[in-house]
Amino acid sequence: MVEKQFYGERLRNARMFRGLTLTELAKRTEISKQSLSLYENDNNKPDHMKVGILASKLNFPYDYFFQKDSYAAKTETTYFRSLASATKKDRTAQSIKLEYVAKIYEILLEYISFPEMNLPSVDFEGYDDVFECESEFAVQEIENIVVQVREFWNIGTEPIKDLQYLLEKNGIIVTGFDTNEDKIDAFSQRTIVAGNDIYFIAVALGSRPEGRIRFDMAHELGHILLHPWSEDLEAITKEEFKARERQANMFASAFLLPGSSFGKDISAYPTDLNYYQFLKRKWKVSIQAMIYRTHQLRIISDNQYQYLMRQVSKNGWRQKEPDDVPCTLNESIFQGAVDLLIEEKVLTAKQILELLKRNGVTLYSNDIEELLHLRQGTLKVEEKVKPILQLRKKQ
Repeated sequence: MVEKQFYGERLRNARMFRGLTLTELAKRTEISKQSLSLYENDNNKPDHMKVGILASKLNFPYDYFFQKDSYAAKTETTYFRSLASATKKDRTAQSIKLEYVAKIYEILLEYISFPEMNLPSVDFEGYDDVFECESEFAVQEIENIVVQVREFWNIGTEPIKDLQYLLEKNGIIVTGFDTNEDKIDAFSQRTIVAGNDIYFIAVALGSRPEGRIRFDMAHELGHILLHPWSEDLEAITKEEFKARERQANMFASAFLLPGSSFGKDISAYPTDLNYYQFLKRKWKVSIQAMIYRTHQLRIISDNQYQYLMRQVSKNGWRQKEPDDVPCTLNESIFQGAVDLLIEEKVLTAKQILELLKRNGVTLYSNDIEELLHLRQGTLKVEEKVKPILQLRKKQ
């Protein structure tokens, strides 16, 4: 008989999943910080009552703390936007959540054929210096890579109608996370799943407009294609990180607004803000991003660029532009996977939850729905009670 064992690592992950420090969890549970540290490091084992308190305060199922993961999805590196304003605790919480998404992806691979990774191999020299990364050579290098990517995916030079679909079609998993904290706009993560590299992009939802979300996705695609994924980003200098952020921005701008087609469009009225507003409906990119791109393409001068940006500020468009509406992602690729399993009667919602639990992903259904960006209630299990009363048959 196998003895039921409490795993301290699971407690640590649950705490970080909820974005709590040891001190904060100690206050919530009235269990000392020292005791919690001993539990997390498997130097002591909490009694049944304390496990119940931990499960309740962390909103995790009781059984979660007594399981080991059957799958070993391993995160390598995570690129965060707004890294300077986000604490390490904020970043760790989101990274752990995305790691759970990777584990669920690996479990569902037994039943679902997800799109295979289809990324071009690009040769990017780049620069680690903030100023050199915007040199004429560096800018042209990124322009050439954008042309290569668009040709590889056969999408021409027209506006990208559905960027989320394009990314998912080519093997990149896109999900969203709700946040009230304006600290993390988006992040991308490489995870080793079944021996293969899988890239995930997570974008912050809420009140962010479509243009900003699309730019965030393109920015993260820039990181995936341009930058190394085998190093600890905490170890690089701030200057190096800033350079990579600028390179990702330059890539996103060029990818969403190709020089040949967008340049032709904007050249008609490059200093008319009303015309930028008109083009925003076509290209689905913010007015400010289009002004930046027009300046980058040298269609407007430095003075014209500064004038237009002053007008943007004067009109109060820095935070909210005309035609901004909160963006909602399409139904995620996971929604399609779950719907397929249920509709084809391969698994019920209850069986999906049981499958995840057997493999170490023991979470409440609402947490799983949020992680996978599923419709609310997708995994809700309604237990039908078998009636105990019946009508008498007439003699």
